[in-house]
Amino acid sequence: MILGSPLVVLGIVAYSRLRPAGNSASAPSADGQFAPVNVDNPALRMDILNRFLNLQYKGTHRNIFSAVPPPPPPAEVKTPENVPPPPSVPTGPPPLTVEAKYFGYATDAMGNNRRAFFATANNEEVVIAGEGDTFLRRFRVVRLTNTTADVEDIASGRHATMTLEEPGPN
Repeated sequence: MILGSPLVVLGIVAYSRLRPAGNSASAPSADGQFAPVNVDNPALRMDILNRFLNLQYKGTHRNIFSAVPPPPPPAEVKTPENVPPPPSVPTGPPPLTVEAKYFGYATDAMGNNRRAFFATANNEEVVIAGEGDTFLRRFRVVRLTNTTADVEDIASGRHATMTLEEPGPN
């Protein structure tokens, strides 16, 4: 009985699968029952096609793979028309120009006392000055580092930072 019932079920399934297909309601037949869809004008409508091709997406563009919300749209800022331009702000004195080149430094054995080497614009004279010393009768060395020298104009109090430059050939 236990082996007989699965064999009966297998026989029924095999018979239903292997029997020749007859006329059934689900299968269409080739004897004229097929009816095409009724279309008034089968020509391609180019005006509708061009309208769809020219559509532009006007929504927000967002990366669908990111959980971060998109940024808000930029707010349109309208400028008033009859507003005079803002008054010009005085720029102040021009930047301080030093007629010398900072081309090196030296320190003592303890590293506390630094001396800077400045060359005049035409490389004729070399001036050695430490922090607090004056050079070219006009400038005072405020601070020295490995790459820069902070210089102050004695008369006006304006500051300039000079960067370390390699000396050119004489």
